[in-house]
Amino acid sequence: MPVLTPLPQSAPVAAPLTLSVPEARAKVAAATDAVSKVLWGNRDAVRIILAAVMARGHVLIEDVPGVGKTTLARAVAKVLGCSFSRIQFTADMLPADLLGVHVLEPKKGEFVFKKGPIFAHVVLADEINRASPKTQSAMLEAMSDKQVTVDESSFPLPAVFTVLATQNPVEHHGAYPLPESQLDRFMAHLTLGYPPAADEKALVLSPQAPEQNLQAMPVILGAAEVAAIQTLVARVPMHDSVATYLLALVDGTRHHRDVALGCSPRGAIEWAALSRAAAFIDGRDFVLPDDVKALARPVLVHRLVIAGAGGQRELARQVVAELLERTPVPR
Repeated sequence: MPVLTPLPQSAPVAAPLTLSVPEARAKVAAATDAVSKVLWGNRDAVRIILAAVMARGHVLIEDVPGVGKTTLARAVAKVLGCSFSRIQFTADMLPADLLGVHVLEPKKGEFVFKKGPIFAHVVLADEINRASPKTQSAMLEAMSDKQVTVDESSFPLPAVFTVLATQNPVEHHGAYPLPESQLDRFMAHLTLGYPPAADEKALVLSPQAPEQNLQAMPVILGAAEVAAIQTLVARVPMHDSVATYLLALVDGTRHHRDVALGCSPRGAIEWAALSRAAAFIDGRDFVLPDDVKALARPVLVHRLVIAGAGGQRELARQVVAELLERTPVPR
């Protein structure tokens, strides 16, 4: 049976909370510092994940086992201070294990809905590509519409809802490739790689340090504060010339000779949202072309379907690099 971490029942954000822009930025900076003390040598990945959360997006972390994917997701969830569930995906998991089921309540003599682990503010979907395509499809509605449908009844998810998913490369035993429709629901895709030599040596000399740091992490935000920051991020304006630049890159993916399926309109919208979040976190109330450019790889690589076989991710990275090189940057 699938391994499910017990879930404290989550509640929607109770009331709107007002944060000033300086307060919001200070809290996100503190959260970034705290998580960076757990995942050594990869501050850029921490920054992108927190930006995606503040842009109301989901993140897919793909890499070989043992490089800190789950530790990173757990650290982000803890620092956010929201309700949290960890789902270990397995081949025998069913959609009901994820969404919940109707059960008979003897005292009432009627069926009531028992929520599954998807009903949390932050959901760690660990090794998401080990589940069957049937279970993968159950994630689509939740990630896209913030609701689930069980037995013809729809149930809303919390107002703050983010999926942090980890997956092993599809070449690994027991892994299923995620369908394009599900990959497109992820705002950003990250790979962590191996840590720098100095950090890896420190891990060897003190192997319990990441776990100890994770346990000692402070809770810096909460669901209401995350929702308030999300509102502030959504208000960051994007100049017409920057939007034109972003869409030129998107259009380039659709007409590139090596790309069979380019970036979708949803991808363009989420790229813009993530760029707003990055600008906000960096202390600006406007988006620069450099924000768009810096986020091209996390936003595009997992969305591009390369014509032909083999090396999908690496070829997609090459396509993104080529498009950034040849697309004029607005001045």
